[in-house]
Parts: sequence; structure tokens; C-alpha cells
Amino acid sequence: MRLIALKFLRDVPAVMGLAIVLFGLFVAVFATELAPHPEAAFQSNLLARFKPPSAEFWFGTDNLGRDIFSRVVLGTQSAFVIALTVVGSAMLIGVPLGLFAGYLGGWRSELIMRVTDVVLAVPQLILALALAQLMKPGLSTAMLALALTYWPFFTRTVYAETRRLRTSLFVEALQGVGASTVRIVFLHILPNAASPIIVRATIGMGFTILTAAVLGFLGVGATPPDPDWGLAIAESRKFLPETWWFATFPGLAILIAVLGFNLLGDGLRDLVDPRLRRSR
Repeated sequence: MRLIALKFLRDVPAVMGLAIVLFGLFVAVFATELAPHPEAAFQSNLLARFKPPSAEFWFGTDNLGRDIFSRVVLGTQSAFVIALTVVGSAMLIGVPLGLFAGYLGGWRSELIMRVTDVVLAVPQLILALALAQLMKPGLSTAMLALALTYWPFFTRTVYAETRRLRTSLFVEALQGVGASTVRIVFLHILPNAASPIIVRATIGMGFTILTAAVLGFLGVGATPPDPDWGLAIAESRKFLPETWWFATFPGLAILIAVLGFNLLGDGLRDLVDPRLRRSR
């Protein structure tokens, strides 16, 4: 364990990614305490419209006079909740399907994987946008649409690992002593397939934050007055380039959050997968 930690610490981009993710998590947990003007994040104040960044309003104010810094901080909480909820829900659907498809084989495996291939054939953003259009706009709708379109990535990853592990000696030994399929799959194969699942989940959180922001930008995700990063950028379009701060700071928040998860995910992948590990 200590050797793994040392290898991880030598990967500077991965450590930077971990620091960004931990900082974002800290901001998300204590968002209401960290926001300097939490009441000004939701209440309109037309007398304070379009104030540039200053000592009072660090990121300036928007078209309704709301404090952008407070809205970005509160939006961090929303972004992390979406990422954790979507990725967690996708894992609950995709991981068991991948385990059983990879272990059982036969027509059941073919059925699961062909459905997975059909969903993967359509870009996730397009499919999520189509699903979100069929439901009432809101954060719940965006999370449901993203979860229903992200599970195939876990299914494909777990399927490949399960196919590789099912011919292992320990699996054959368990089959020889009469262990049940559920016991073999969940207590023995799943722990050995945990590494690629963790990597996929980490990278998926960053991608989910970006996709949720796009849905908010297109008007099928978060709805006003939610402090959503994508929605903030959409609201700022009519006032660019004069009020540059309106779109810049929510956009930077998206960039930093996605970058952090991607750097961390790449570092974990290099650490746990010898086939992809970079030479040091």
C-alpha cells in the first residue's frame, strides 16, 4: 500500500487532480458557509446589476444583480451532487449487467451486450438531450437522463474484466466446490475488477459535470434560479463581451472541475493498470 502511495505521489498531474477534487469537495460540503453573500445568490437587486469584480463582489454581479462568486460556490455543491448521483446510479445498473454478461455467456450475455452496443452507438449528449426533452426540465431530469445514458460504459468495462477473470484458477476452484454464481460474481470477481471501475467512475464524474453543464446551457437541465454553471453561461450570452465576468468565472469552474477529475482518473489508470502505466 505504501509503495502504491509513493508511486501515486510521484505522478505530479495526478496529485494536482486529487488536490483539485478534494478542494472542490470541500467547497461543495461547506458551500453555504463559504459563500460571502448567500442571500444575494438568489435575490435580485437591480441596483447592483453588472457590477465588475471588486472587493465586495469578487466575481462581479449578473444581470439580476446577484453575486456571481456566491452562485459559483453554491453551484459547486450542485455539480458534485449531480456527478456522484449520476455515476453512482450508472454503476448500480451497469456493473451487475457487465458481471453477469461476462460470467454467464450464451444468449443472455449477447442480449445484454447488444443492448449496450445500441446505447453506446448514440453519443451520450444527444441521447441525454433527447431523454431530457421528454421530461420536465430540472436537475432531477438531467440526472436521470445522464444516468440512463452512462451505464453502458460501466457494462462494457466490467464485461471485459469479467471475461478475463472467469477463466482464472480461483474461479474454477470456486466452481469446483459448488459456489453459487452470485457468490463468485460479487464476492470474488467484482473485487478483482474494482480498479477499472474506480478509474471509469473518476473520469466519468468529470464528464458528467461537463455534460450536465451543457444540458443546463441548452435549457433542459437546471432551471432558474438554480446556481448552475451551465445555466449561468447561457444567461450571460446576451451580455457579452461587455460583461465578460458573467460567463468567465462559471466557465472556469467547469474547466477546473473537469480537469481535476480527468487528471486524477488518468493517474489512477496508470497506477492500477500495468498495461497502460507510463514509464517513469
